[in-house]
Amino acid sequence: MTDPPSRPKAVADHGYRAWLHRFAFFTAIATLFLICSGGMVTSKGVGLAVPDWPTTFGYNMFLFPFSKWVGGIFFEHTHRLIASVVGFLTIILTVWLWRVESLRWLRNLGFAALALVILQGLLGGLRVTLLKDEIGVFHACLAQMFFGVLIVITLATSRMWLRLATTYFPGGAAQSLARVAIVTTSVIYAQLALGATMRHQHRDLSILDFPTAYGQIIPTITTAKLTEINEWRNARALSEVTPFQIWLQMAHRFLALVIAAGVIACLFRARAAELRGTPLARFSDTWFLVLAGQITLGAWVIWSNKAADIATAHVAAGATMLALGVTISAISLRLSQFSEAAPAQRSYPVSEKLHAS
Repeated sequence: MTDPPSRPKAVADHGYRAWLHRFAFFTAIATLFLICSGGMVTSKGVGLAVPDWPTTFGYNMFLFPFSKWVGGIFFEHTHRLIASVVGFLTIILTVWLWRVESLRWLRNLGFAALALVILQGLLGGLRVTLLKDEIGVFHACLAQMFFGVLIVITLATSRMWLRLATTYFPGGAAQSLARVAIVTTSVIYAQLALGATMRHQHRDLSILDFPTAYGQIIPTITTAKLTEINEWRNARALSEVTPFQIWLQMAHRFLALVIAAGVIACLFRARAAELRGTPLARFSDTWFLVLAGQITLGAWVIWSNKAADIATAHVAAGATMLALGVTISAISLRLSQFSEAAPAQRSYPVSEKLHAS
């Protein structure tokens, strides 16, 4: 079994480094855990349980007595420690890539991850010291961006990524899937930003029913109706809402429909005859299953009146949706790249082509 003649030398020289890939994967999983921890902090409203930074009640963060890890302090302090671990892992990953990788873009991606994690830590600290909710929104959005970068690094260091460059597929199907996947992933990122804005901008849900919104598919928010809504909420010790907060949640619901359409489109495109034997069908199936779970969790967040554990699971599923979107987009682009460079025939049967590492 030989490689296509047009296989780039850079690909041939780029060997598989199992431990580097495993370490990148571990760092990505730790980051997902960190995102879940941050979601729990926000859902429980304990982001300021520790009022100082980078110290913790005057202690060195790593020497804070375990006996004092109580209530909201436990969640906030644990989040800081996990963030420190992720930062340390990212430093190691960046140095490792710089020392052993021959691909310049991959080394640069490692430096980008390091810059993002440093900025992320600074934003987390400023959120505490400046007491600005807007910083919390940027902090959440940057976390998802950092996670996406780690997903690409994990993919690019995998055995599967190398095998994608050794086979030929007609490029049209992969290019078409790449376009839909990239757009859908971009919408997912916007959806995560909307969710972060909702969590940081308002402590209670602005709409408390689903699938309707105040008894309607699209609510009519007049001055009289808003007054009625807020009187009802005040009677139940819920914070008042503004039209902006209501329409923000409606936009979140609308984008969920757009994402569902995009994921389903990718699911069908990944099953094209030209893409059989690639990992795309498997990842697209998983994307659809996570989508179903994410929609269920979104409804459950409303029905449970934003229970912290359900809201955190919703955040975790959202990050997983982003990771799968980045994965499918990257694989599709990879196939498109080498379809254009490869000869007009396959080098060996499709059934023997690809297996994920």
